[in-house]
Amino acid sequence: NRFLEMERKRDIRHFRDLDVYRLSFDCAMEIFEITKSFPGEERYSMIDQIRRSSRSVCANLSEGWRKRTYEAVFKNKLTDSMQEASETQCWLEFASACSYISNTQFIELDRKYERIIAMLNGMEKRAKKFCF
Repeated sequence: NRFLEMERKRDIRHFRDLDVYRLSFDCAMEIFEITKSFPGEERYSMIDQIRRSSRSVCANLSEGWRKRTYEAVFKNKLTDSMQEASETQCWLEFASACSYISNTQFIELDRKYERIIAMLNGMEKRAKKFCF
């Protein structure tokens, strides 16, 4: 996996050094900005849910990074991150269906989340390389 080779070549001391963390953080911030224009009636349903799930990708990854001494816990947190990324994709699809985001925005963000999921999956498959 090209991603893991790149990660290994760099000195990764913190979860913020991971490309997957930076990409998921950027996506969460993009979603935050986009959802500012959603109708007020979505405040406690779609807006809160999509913001929460997109942020949880980063949060679970950061929690897992601190638990790398326990491979099973690390892998579990990576799985949680992937689940949150998938949930975000679902909310994005609802946002698109409700015409709160354009089809172009949906496709772009959906592709980014597919990449995030693939990167997290690659980390999970090679957890031993990240754990100590």
